[in-house]
Amino acid sequence: MTGRLAGKTALITGASRGIGRAIAEAYAAEGASLVLTATSLESLAAISDVLSNDGIESHCIAADLSDESEIDRLFQQCLELVGHLDILVNNAGIYQGKQFEEYTREEFHRLMKVNVYAVFQLTQLAVTHMKTMGQGKVVNISSTAGLWESPNQAAYNTTKHAVIGMSKSVAMETTAYGININAICPGMVETDMFQDFEVHARAAGISLDELRKHASAKLPQGRFLNPEEVAHIAVYLGSHESDGMTGQTITLSGSMRMV
Repeated sequence: MTGRLAGKTALITGASRGIGRAIAEAYAAEGASLVLTATSLESLAAISDVLSNDGIESHCIAADLSDESEIDRLFQQCLELVGHLDILVNNAGIYQGKQFEEYTREEFHRLMKVNVYAVFQLTQLAVTHMKTMGQGKVVNISSTAGLWESPNQAAYNTTKHAVIGMSKSVAMETTAYGININAICPGMVETDMFQDFEVHARAAGISLDELRKHASAKLPQGRFLNPEEVAHIAVYLGSHESDGMTGQTITLSGSMRMV
């Protein structure tokens, strides 16, 4: 690594596992000071220990991103710990697959709270702070589900479409202040979220393992992405290398679709 984020401070949500953990490790390797958040401190222990063993200091804050007051507390604590914020990575998200008519309003609302409202609130807090500094980066982790249609996950897709629309619109308002806001849309990534795809396996009349093999076979590359591949893009978007890029959506789908 080359210190591409040296001297930068970053808040990463959903940092305990999967894509969020990979981004945290990549940011640390590039020299960033980190504030990591997830639903519990216990879930952050593993990544915190890894970074500590590498001599990297990170701050961990437990927060429920479905709670507005928790988000306000998280952001305030972040500033108290690191003084200022250069990069916000909105990675936290939840998944629930169901046939459209089976979703309850409560389930839809929960997906919106975590996947959209939390992104809105944190981005608003971050942008307000970053304007005083005249620079900043917001990296939103959306999904190819925010670009395309998908059966049995209408609510989830709705939230990811919203993140992309928000990213583009806010980018137009903040670019004059030196703030860059971009979204990454990963396709099938090798994380434990795949365990939540049981509804798709049932719909196809196959097991979850069979669904994994079937999904991999349909990808031209013949494999799922790994979280580190997404993290590489997140490093670029957090660095000065992407200063000329804002309001963009980067699709990382393993050639699932080439659009």
